[in-house]
Amino acid sequence: MTLRVDVTAHPLDRPIWSMLTGRQAHLAEGEAPALRIDRGYGVFGVAADTGAEAQAALAALIPDDRELWIVEGEPWPVPDGTREVKRAVLAQMVADGAPPAARQGESAILALGEADAAEMAALADHAKPGPWGPTTHRYGPFFGVREAGRLLAMAGQRILVPGMAEVSGVATWADCRGRGLARALIGHVMREMVARGETPFLHSYADNAGAIALYESLGFRIRREVHVLVLAK
Repeated sequence: MTLRVDVTAHPLDRPIWSMLTGRQAHLAEGEAPALRIDRGYGVFGVAADTGAEAQAALAALIPDDRELWIVEGEPWPVPDGTREVKRAVLAQMVADGAPPAARQGESAILALGEADAAEMAALADHAKPGPWGPTTHRYGPFFGVREAGRLLAMAGQRILVPGMAEVSGVATWADCRGRGLARALIGHVMREMVARGETPFLHSYADNAGAIALYESLGFRIRREVHVLVLAK
């Protein structure tokens, strides 16, 4: 059975489709019926539906030496000519109510930019907050905490859909964990989003109980499960 696009669906039911055909269409490569994000930014791809034409177009977007990540509300089939690398289930969470108030000491949070890109990439490689490419830091505002010149932790945004923005790239060096840095940074990012009139949302692996508990303590609530399929040639 072919899964068709439901234009009445919530934009978070198909987050990558909503992203690459909407507010971040400028990052899209390819043409309908399949798109992928600019390879400098990441590894996400999407097809209009599960029909043969769209699936073939999706398979054609997979680089010879890289993976393509599909994120959908429903499990996605493996296109002909590709192989499944892994599947995972994510908890999609949306902020419910006002963001947490800033706490004492959070004035140490700094805006990050091009000059910080190498340190951000090193931190992402260490903490594995999700797919990270050479220009991922350009998704939008990223913030960090420094101590004695060292970048200890960071958080920012990734997917943008109408009226909503995704908290992403949350990462802390292992020797700096337990200090509340991630909590402070997520709260800061949430307040920035709300100030722009956007509702924060995020994704967590559904079996990561610790992360989900943290996000719930910050006011996020699970909206639904979404499915990740990682493909390769």
